[in-house]
Amino acid sequence: MSDDRYRDHALDVSALAINVTVPEELRWTDTRRGQEFTLSTLNIRLLPDGTLAAKAYGRPTEGGRGTYVSFPVPGDRPGLTELIAAAATRAGALWADHRGFG
Repeated sequence: MSDDRYRDHALDVSALAINVTVPEELRWTDTRRGQEFTLSTLNIRLLPDGTLAAKAYGRPTEGGRGTYVSFPVPGDRPGLTELIAAAATRAGALWADHRGFG
């Protein structure tokens, strides 16, 4: 049974974010405090103005139990910008097709 109580009310949705695994061929490395990281995950956010923002996350390239650190996503890599747009579109379709809670 559908609940229409919120249909005509503006709901304050404070966050729309998704996590996406970066395919092997698009992964890259970056350095923080002298340590190299392999970037393998994107956190993509839908901003209030409808644009997208993204951060990349990764682990030390040398392995071990290093910190999961965030990095900016390079804007000059078409494969990454296409991945971000495709992931946002896919997430929107999944949200639109949700089957309710529980």
